[in-house]
Amino acid sequence: MVARGHKLYMISVVSEMLGIHPQTLRLYEREGFIKPKRSGGNTRLYSEEDVEKLEMVLRLTRELGVNLAGVDVILSMRGKMEQMQRDMEETILSLREELAREIARREEARNALVPVRRIAVKRGE
Repeated sequence: MVARGHKLYMISVVSEMLGIHPQTLRLYEREGFIKPKRSGGNTRLYSEEDVEKLEMVLRLTRELGVNLAGVDVILSMRGKMEQMQRDMEETILSLREELAREIARREEARNALVPVRRIAVKRGE
């Protein structure tokens, strides 16, 4: 299900937006680069994320001369890097929370102690 407010485009609109034939969009779908949603009537509905990914595929193929196998590798690596970034951010957040808890625990322990004064005992008295 698509959240409200997210634009969805039919294949003819995306084809016109990107200046490519609808068959090219179907090919990219078969290659696994995109997975458009489907309407009740089985019409392909492309999200803005799909369009951005298609723009990247077109840049790679047209401007950089990357073949579809190369595009697949690049998109896969990009996906893995994005997942690693999310994992790293999650780990950093977890460590910051753990550090904050440890600082609070130490502060609480320090405040709970009663200061002890050393009494100097003179020898021989």
